[in-house]
Amino acid sequence: MGDAMSTFIDPVAIGTTGTTVAVKDLIDLAGLPTTAGCRAIERAAAPAAADAPCLAGLRAAIDAGEARIVGKANLDELAVGASGVNVWFGTPRNPLDPARIPGGSSSGSAVAVASGEAEVAIGTDTGGSVRIPSACCGTVGLKTTIGRVPTAGVVPLSQSLDTVGPIARDVAGAVRGMELLEPGFASGAPARTIGRVRVPGVDPTIDAAIDRALGEAGFEVVEVELPSWDSALEAAIRIGLSEAARNHGAMIDREPELVWELSAKAILSGRELEAHEAQARYFQRTWEAELRAAFAQAELLAFPTLAAFAPALEDHETIASICRTMELNLAGVPALSQPVATPGPLPASLQLVGPLGGEETLVATGAVVEAAAGPDA
Repeated sequence: MGDAMSTFIDPVAIGTTGTTVAVKDLIDLAGLPTTAGCRAIERAAAPAAADAPCLAGLRAAIDAGEARIVGKANLDELAVGASGVNVWFGTPRNPLDPARIPGGSSSGSAVAVASGEAEVAIGTDTGGSVRIPSACCGTVGLKTTIGRVPTAGVVPLSQSLDTVGPIARDVAGAVRGMELLEPGFASGAPARTIGRVRVPGVDPTIDAAIDRALGEAGFEVVEVELPSWDSALEAAIRIGLSEAARNHGAMIDREPELVWELSAKAILSGRELEAHEAQARYFQRTWEAELRAAFAQAELLAFPTLAAFAPALEDHETIASICRTMELNLAGVPALSQPVATPGPLPASLQLVGPLGGEETLVATGAVVEAAAGPDA
C-alpha cells in the first residue's frame, strides 16, 4: 500500500458502499478545504460550500450506495509539475518502484489506484497530469475532451487547457470513472485503423512495446506524420504558463515563502511568455487542423505517453523532457494512456488519441488492447 500521509492530503470517508474513489485536491468537495497541494492556499482555505459540478454524478452515486470517497488526493503544487514531488505534503510513493517518481500532477490519484487504496480516482489534466502519473505507476488514465467535463469548482492552472478525467487500474475502471463524471456514459465501438505517430526521442524499448501491443491487438496500423509536433509543445507552454501566471502570480508575489521555489519559477515564467501568447493561439488553429487531417487517415492515433521510463526521485526535474502529452491539450482532444508490457524495468504507456468527443471509441479500443495483452503489464 502507498503512504497514506503522502497519497492523501485529506483522508476521508464519505459513503459506505460501492466503488472507492479518490478525488484530487484541486477539486472542491463540499465540507472540505481545497488546498491545491500548496501551503499558501491551504493556510487560507475554508471548507468548500459545495461540490464542484463535475462531482455531481459521484455524489448521486454515493447517495445511491454505489460509490464512496476515501480521500482527497495529493498532487504537484498548484498542478504545475509533472514529477509528483510535493515539499509541503510529501511525495506519494510509486508502488511499482519507490525509488522512482510517481508522476504528476495527479500523483496521489494514480498512487491511490495503483496501491489499491481506491478503485477510481478523479484527476485533472492540463499538460498530461492524468496520463503522466498513469504512465509512471502502471494505471489507465483518460484525458477528456476540452469542455466535456465542467471545470468550475476546480482550482485553475490554465483555463484553455484544463480538463477533468479518471484514473483506474484497468480500462473498465476508466469507464466506471467516466460514468461517475458523466452519468450515462458507455463504451462505443473500437477503432479498426490506428495511426502510428513516431514522436521524437523515444527509448527503442518503449517504441517496440507500443508496436507489439498494437500488432497483438490486430489493428490495421498506418504510419501518420504530425509535422508541427515541436511547435505544438512550444505553443501549449506559452498559453498554459501565461494563464498560470495570471491565476497564481499575485499570490506568489504576496507569499513567496509559502510556494515551492520550482513551482513559483515555472508559474512566474509565464509573465515573460505573455508577449507570445497571441501568436501561440494563432498557431493553435493550425495544429487543430493538422490533427483533423490525421484523423482522416486513421480513426485513432497512437504513440507513447512518456519517451522513457519514470526517472529516479533525485532526477525528478528530468520528467519534463520525456513527456509526450501537452501537445494534445493544445488541440483539446481526448487521450487514453494504458500500460503495455516491456522487458525493461517498468511497463511502457501506450497513448491512444481520438478526435474531439472520441472518448467512447478510445475506451473501447483500449479494452481491445488490454484483452490482447492483459491489464497488468
